[in-house]
Amino acid sequence: MAALVGPDADGMLEVDGGAAVYWEQCGPSDGVPAVYLHGGPGGGLGTSQYRTRFDLSRTRVVGIDQRGCGRSVPHASDPQVSLSDNTTTQLIADLERVREHLSIDAWILNGASWGSTLALAYAQENPHRVLGIVLYAVTTTSRCEVDWVTEGMRAVFPEAWDRLASHAEAAGLGYRRGHGRLVQAYAHLMNSPDLAVREAASQEWALWEDTHISIGVGQFKRDTRWDDPRFRHAFVRLTTHYWSHDGFCDPPILEQMHRLEGIPGMLIHGRRDISSPAATPWELHRRWHGSTLRIDEGDGHGGTSMARSWRIANDALTSRIQH
Repeated sequence: MAALVGPDADGMLEVDGGAAVYWEQCGPSDGVPAVYLHGGPGGGLGTSQYRTRFDLSRTRVVGIDQRGCGRSVPHASDPQVSLSDNTTTQLIADLERVREHLSIDAWILNGASWGSTLALAYAQENPHRVLGIVLYAVTTTSRCEVDWVTEGMRAVFPEAWDRLASHAEAAGLGYRRGHGRLVQAYAHLMNSPDLAVREAASQEWALWEDTHISIGVGQFKRDTRWDDPRFRHAFVRLTTHYWSHDGFCDPPILEQMHRLEGIPGMLIHGRRDISSPAATPWELHRRWHGSTLRIDEGDGHGGTSMARSWRIANDALTSRIQH
């Protein structure tokens, strides 16, 4: 893949609570506005490969490092940084601040994995600011989804899950499998003032992530981003923080799908996505009139075929808006 050129514009924008979020923009200023919402929580924009999913000759694409991760500050890898104001409600407010700063009236929402949850939550809160929605590896971060990925998947990966749970049991927090939620135990570990505790917990969580993502990829593959402890600590701390609070989505997203009436949407999901089973996008599609669901039979939680569908969906939606 060819190296990406830098953004046409970027900056740091002050938001509530003394934080600042990083934003970047590519494409013509008069193009159809679109915003990309990354996964995680805490995944960040990384090398900005998301830009390849858009026609940058006619789309004005905005990317944002959500608060606490990437280039945004303060960084969640520091346990002294409070997460009390790092909630979905606050992320939505941050998005609105960026939209207003860039003088965008309404935009297409693109969300990948956790970003699809954030996109749906934003759209339900601000439907008049949404031109359309494209979701990839779809999640709503409901209690049942979180419990599946942290507990239920022990039926698929019993040895890997045993290692994950055993680490939490040995930590002396009072957690025992069958008593309490594993995700909450790891959230506690990632808030420890002891660096060694956070390092060990983040390594175990990263191994579990790589394990369950491996289905659909074809083999176990370590995510090289874990080599950066700053990234790893922020990712695991933010993920366990959001997951232990059911994504801070109250009421749950599925109960508010009527708020998206009239908004076009494309849901792209892998049949082999065991991390986020296809039941979630199917139920969203059933409740969202005007949505289209594409299940890719060969991919898992992402993949090359799904990425092509993502680009096609954006092109189609951009053309629809232009005409």
